Amino acid sequence: MSLTSDVRYAARLNAFKIGAAAYWPGKNDVTLPDILARAATAGLTAADLNYPDHFAKDDVTHIRQALDDTGMVLNGLAMRYYTDPGYKLGAFTHPDPATCQAAIDETKRGLDTLAELGGSLMTLWMGQDGFDYSFQMDYARAWEDTLRAMEEVAGHNPDLDIAIEYKPNEPRGFALMPDAATTLLALKELDQPNMGVTLDFAHMLYADEMPAYAAALIARHSRILGVHLNDGYGKWDNGLMVGAVHPIQTIELLVELERAGYDGVIYFDTFPDHSGLDPVSEARTNIAAVTRMREIAAGLVDHADLRAAIARQDAPEAMRIVQKALMG
Repeated sequence: MSLTSDVRYAARLNAFKIGAAAYWPGKNDVTLPDILARAATAGLTAADLNYPDHFAKDDVTHIRQALDDTGMVLNGLAMRYYTDPGYKLGAFTHPDPATCQAAIDETKRGLDTLAELGGSLMTLWMGQDGFDYSFQMDYARAWEDTLRAMEEVAGHNPDLDIAIEYKPNEPRGFALMPDAATTLLALKELDQPNMGVTLDFAHMLYADEMPAYAAALIARHSRILGVHLNDGYGKWDNGLMVGAVHPIQTIELLVELERAGYDGVIYFDTFPDHSGLDPVSEARTNIAAVTRMREIAAGLVDHADLRAAIARQDAPEAMRIVQKALMG
């Protein structure tokens, strides 16, 4: 992702169902092609689809046509186990081996669908794989079950990338892979060349991480396969608009992504639903914010005085340089 070149933007598509009755008056069944068409009006040029949710009513042929009609490219698919009540106690860590295998098999079907659509990235957010109480989970078994499942999934089609999107908790009280360090530990044990990490800005904040530092560690020990930008207050997954709370940390992350050579899509994992915001207006605001932040970051990547200040850990001088670039 060169900061001086065009970048594709995607966003959480389910947000574009907001105000469906007013936007599609008289339409009883809003389809995925409808949602993609509305999202395209915001200037989004890529799409992440949830599996199996977004494929319940539309087959691959219809979805491919909808992407073509909107001019969007497929960024990838994201598995959504939590929509199935059978996975409340876990997907890859479910105590029933048959349920665990069902989650693996469903993931393989998702990978087959991804390949059929011509995509290359599958994102795994294992939100349901965790625990809520002491003495609820056999931690060693859960870790082994997760790695066994991920190894089987990664080997299903080695040409497809598998990204782990870590998150501290929610819906479970504790996630099995809550932060960058634990995720990197798992990836080291797995040693699968087609695996890596999807970074989510708000998840990193409430994992008590500095986003750019987490990105640097992941780039050093694995691969950054996806980036979700949003913002929050570090207490939970607020899904606020990009730069609403942490503009400087967002710019630092963009600088680090440039240095890491990330060239993928920027995905806005934001929640206009929480405040009933117009999703098109919200997405346009995110695009405008990130466009400006990328311009600022481009001027900081090789800024000699900033590099010198950082080299001597001169925080006041570094802040003067960054704040001048940000605020003039």
